[in-house]
Amino acid sequence: MKGILALVCFLPCVTSGSQLSFPGEGEQREVPSFYSVSDSEIKSVSETLYAADVNRATSREIVLNLQHKISSDQTGAGQDYASQKLFSYVDEDALFSKPTFARLLALLNNYERMTGKEEAVTTSESQEVDAFLDEIFKTQVMEKLSQFFLSKGIYLSENDFKADLKEMWFGLYSRSKGAAMDSSGFEHVFHGEIKSGKISGFHNWVHYYELEKNGQINYLSYSYNGPWAGYPDIMAFQYRWTGYLKSVGSFFIGSSPEFELAVYTLCYKTRPGKLCTLSLGGKSAQIQTYSWANSEYGAGKRYLASSYPNSP
Repeated sequence: MKGILALVCFLPCVTSGSQLSFPGEGEQREVPSFYSVSDSEIKSVSETLYAADVNRATSREIVLNLQHKISSDQTGAGQDYASQKLFSYVDEDALFSKPTFARLLALLNNYERMTGKEEAVTTSESQEVDAFLDEIFKTQVMEKLSQFFLSKGIYLSENDFKADLKEMWFGLYSRSKGAAMDSSGFEHVFHGEIKSGKISGFHNWVHYYELEKNGQINYLSYSYNGPWAGYPDIMAFQYRWTGYLKSVGSFFIGSSPEFELAVYTLCYKTRPGKLCTLSLGGKSAQIQTYSWANSEYGAGKRYLASSYPNSP
């Protein structure tokens, strides 16, 4: 009888994707939530997030000048085929006055791009992270993602999700073999880093635009332009950041900060370390995520190492 009762108690915990406490171990172990989320569910919720992204750019608010397309075997050469910038026009008044964009912009000057240099997080910078998270969790995009995660038992509450997202994305770890706490998932994906003489990460269009506008980025060429007629679109292109090369940088273009964070987090929680297939406006897109294997937080959880749109 005791064995039956134990089984009855155990099974709901497994199917809900919540945490289990095993006698004698003294800590909770997280049941992998991605086992209970199907490919069709990921496609469905990604369409929901896409439809909810009311802060995305319109076709009138961003004008691109793609110029020269190169083949995949030319991407590593770093040759400059473009005489002009990628962004011909961005309606900053319309886009960057929106609260989530404004909060994102406030974060982008908080990071030291060189790996191996300690990230000293000030009280003010920590408050800016909290303000950014507070703002994005007011949006329909994050509300829809929270509802999905709660419905699958991945989190017990929105506050639980928010607290984990903060650690997952903003928790510090070392990309320099322990020499310095020099990186986080957010810094790597949204800001970008320099490691071993090359650009590492850097997949956010807002930061790219700001640097290009200020003369710190030289656009070279593009190798992929997605099938979306409006925004967000997915592109891959080549550029230099004060001389450092990115041979293939893949980006959402025109998306809101909350949308990018939402789809990356969706894929990281449901298909960690794998290609994750989304449906956006009826068209297929893939996200690649990676976890940081050299350190952890909580009860064996992994920090996000990278996430970006996969370009063919």
